[in-house]
Amino acid sequence: MDPHRLGLVSTRLHYFQLVARAGSIRQVARALNVAPSSISRVIVQLEEDLGTKLFERARQRLRLTSAGELLLYRARLSLGELSRACTEVGELQGLHRGTVTVALVESVARGLFPAVTGAFWERHPGVAVDVQVVRSTEAAAAIAEGECEIALGFDLRAPRGAQRLAAASVPVGALMRPEHPLAGREALRMFDLAQEAVILSDTSLTLGAAIEEALADASAHVGRRVTTNSIGTMVALARAGAGISLQARLGVEAEIAEGRLVFVPLRDPKLRPRRLVLVARNRDRLSEAGAALAAMLARAVEGLAAA
Repeated sequence: MDPHRLGLVSTRLHYFQLVARAGSIRQVARALNVAPSSISRVIVQLEEDLGTKLFERARQRLRLTSAGELLLYRARLSLGELSRACTEVGELQGLHRGTVTVALVESVARGLFPAVTGAFWERHPGVAVDVQVVRSTEAAAAIAEGECEIALGFDLRAPRGAQRLAAASVPVGALMRPEHPLAGREALRMFDLAQEAVILSDTSLTLGAAIEEALADASAHVGRRVTTNSIGTMVALARAGAGISLQARLGVEAEIAEGRLVFVPLRDPKLRPRRLVLVARNRDRLSEAGAALAAMLARAVEGLAAA
């Protein structure tokens, strides 16, 4: 059960938290599909009632004042306690009801997570799962700020109040159609990609920066065809024959198993395997449903490590 959906969090406080995170009223307005002026009025009224400024403008962005930082800190604590209360109320009915909130990266959302939740719902069909698809840094922040119980991302560090449950190394490689001339290779180096049309993740994804550095170091002049922040787009373009997609071997299991795509590992000192990490709230703050789902996810991640 979500405190926002139950009306336990006021609109004023909700808008304030969203603006504090985004640093922009317009960005929040677009996400909520409301007029920016509506959000601005709510923030101004809140500041007037508190008798102090909560934001100051810096380089076209809104930055919290000391008063704003204090209010945000207390609001997050309050939201965490409300979320816990809602979960515990649901647990009065055992594992027949309740909601688990999970933050995870897109590649996990494409393969590993649906398989685990399918098995989870066979045992606990009445438990809802709220999923936020985010970047790895945002997944760690969601745990730290009490917005979710479980997070799955690359190179996560368990923040205070959380525990690391499992981790696995995921190789980085080149994803291509099976008829591509390089598809039969056991491994590739960066210079093997010279003059190839490649599909890259942008630097908002942590792998993007590492691949850019490796390409520059190898002086591999590739034909950059597409740069995107969407793993799904990269996979779809590789399937369409638009080029070679450079990415981790996660979230493409179905395409590889069906023979629609081939994954060839990249061997380069600048490209280490990605470290997929599962983090969850500490046991005293983890709901019963959350603990059950976290245990199943941990076994799945450990299975990746074994493979």
